[in-house]
Amino acid sequence: MDLTNDVPSDSMTSRDYYADSYAHFGIHEEMLKDNVRTGSYRSAIERNGHLFKGKTVLDVGCGTGILSMFAAKAGASLVVGVDMSNIIDQAQKIIEANGFKNTITLVKGKLEEVELPIKQFDIIISEWMGYFLLYESMLDTVLDARDRYLKPGGLIFPDNAKLYVAAIEDQDYKDEKINFWDNVYGFDYSCIKDIALREPLVDTVELKSVVTDPCLIKHINLLTVKKEDLTFTAPFTLTATRDDYIHAFLAWFDISFDCTHKKVQFSTGPHAQYTHWKQTVFYTPSTVTISEGQKLIGNLSCAPNARNNRDLDISVSFKLATEQEATKVEYKMCVVLPYRYHNCGFC
Repeated sequence: MDLTNDVPSDSMTSRDYYADSYAHFGIHEEMLKDNVRTGSYRSAIERNGHLFKGKTVLDVGCGTGILSMFAAKAGASLVVGVDMSNIIDQAQKIIEANGFKNTITLVKGKLEEVELPIKQFDIIISEWMGYFLLYESMLDTVLDARDRYLKPGGLIFPDNAKLYVAAIEDQDYKDEKINFWDNVYGFDYSCIKDIALREPLVDTVELKSVVTDPCLIKHINLLTVKKEDLTFTAPFTLTATRDDYIHAFLAWFDISFDCTHKKVQFSTGPHAQYTHWKQTVFYTPSTVTISEGQKLIGNLSCAPNARNNRDLDISVSFKLATEQEATKVEYKMCVVLPYRYHNCGFC
């Protein structure tokens, strides 16, 4: 979809707003200032310049062109950047202002629909990750690019992602965000409580709130993963690290550039340096009391929403290992605007 100013604002859908919102420079300011994100890509490319020298590179979702310029500076012979947002108009000016006009070619439109100047590339680079790793489903586009344009033996930057879950104690914030609806200035607003509970919260969680060991629930190898693999159900077992209470599940992801000679990786977890992805919090309907060494077992399911594949339908079922009955909660992450420009970040 090539977004232009021809789309009337009163007829735009969430799909339109998704790309159009990325035309605002503020979104890109936040991402560029994320030193973990941008610095990791720069390190992975610059420290492995021998992999880029004389090579062709496809930048999927190029935005302002920062990754394209990293690749060109590392010695790529041709870099093609593709983006369907109007920010690419500014990216063209940035490319020219920095002297890369003869190395970097920008193509505006949806990758699945545009015509690229060459048919195969040595390397694909993309910053495709969303909240909860898969939110916004841009990975689908990267996989399309891989299947259509990556040369046999080609590289993808990054090439591995891991999604983790743990449990947290979060009584104060749960009271503020969820239980608040029980009594609003003396009035019963509890009908909203269930809606609030089912909307995952993107926020920064302190490490001291984590009360269990983490569990890996999804490993994605970008060279081999298929689109259907992104709809999954994963079991998890969480072991309590202390006597405490569980009010929510916490999810985060790690990214690694394993195809490189000098390895680069980063984490978006509560133990790591801040990133704009923060973490994703899934509140539970009731509080779980857990003792050190006790195990909480369950399953997490994730699938694109049938009406809009940029939305995610997520369900979590869980119980203590000593219990018979499991609790199951259905959550929904839905696209309106990216988090920075929308108070709740989802619906």
